[in-house]
This record gives sequence, C-alpha cells and structure tokens, in this order.
Amino acid sequence: MDGRRRQPRFGDGAYQLTDETPVYVISVAAQLSGLHPQTLRQYDRLGLVSPDRTAGRGRRYSARDIELLRTVQQLSQDEGINLAGIKRIIELENQVAALQQRVAELSAAVDGAAAALQAREAQVHASYRRDLVPYQPPVPGNALVVWRPAKRPGD
Repeated sequence: MDGRRRQPRFGDGAYQLTDETPVYVISVAAQLSGLHPQTLRQYDRLGLVSPDRTAGRGRRYSARDIELLRTVQQLSQDEGINLAGIKRIIELENQVAALQQRVAELSAAVDGAAAALQAREAQVHASYRRDLVPYQPPVPGNALVVWRPAKRPGD
C-alpha cells in the first residue's frame, strides 16, 4: 500500500463511500478503466496501482484507483512513457502531495504561533503600570533653566 488509503467513514450509522473506498472487483475495474484484467494484475505487480485486498486476498479497486488506471493507460499509450517512467511520475506526484500537506500543516502551526505571540504581547502591554512615565533624555538646546537666587542670611 502507498499510505494514501483512509478507512471508510461511518456516520449516523450509515456507510459512506468516498473516492478511496475499495468497492470494485478486478473485472469491474477492468471494464471501467477500459483495460484487460491481466493488465491490472501486471500494474499491481509493478506497483503502479496497488488496490486494497480482501481477507481472501482478492483485489478491490476504489474510484481513485480507476482514475489512476486511466492515467497510466493515457501516459503509456498517448505519451509513449514506459511503465518505469510512469511509476516514477506517480511516486513524484505522491511526494508532491505529501509535501503540500506538510507545508499546509506547518503554515497552520506558524499562524497559530504568531497568534499566540500577539496575544502574549498584548497581555504584556496590558500589564504595564499606567502611572509610570517613561524616561526621555533631554534634547540639547531645548532645556529650561530655572534660576533661584541663593538665600541670604537673614532673609
């Protein structure tokens, strides 16, 4: 398996089908993809399209697998790419998808950290004492000098 499979979802007591739910036997998958069942077996052996297996080891294809079979066939016949090249293309596409998912996760983590930092900064600013005035050094040339005459004895 290539790690892209998810378990079928159960919601409200009803079985929900997704694009990744393995439902088609090899004869139906062959018919839907326009390929011979032996071609599907060969693609499975080569690791191009790896369907799920039943307890009895029978192949079960999902809608995503059918689409991938059509893509492999199109790349092979129309583009003239050999099966090893197609396998590498599929691996790279899976790697790109995994990296895009990781980038999205990291981006969400950065956004969360930035929000937490802003909240903490606002909390620190809110804790400042308002009766304190920050020190500002005098600007040369704008000083005010107060002169008081010295007290004389007897005054």
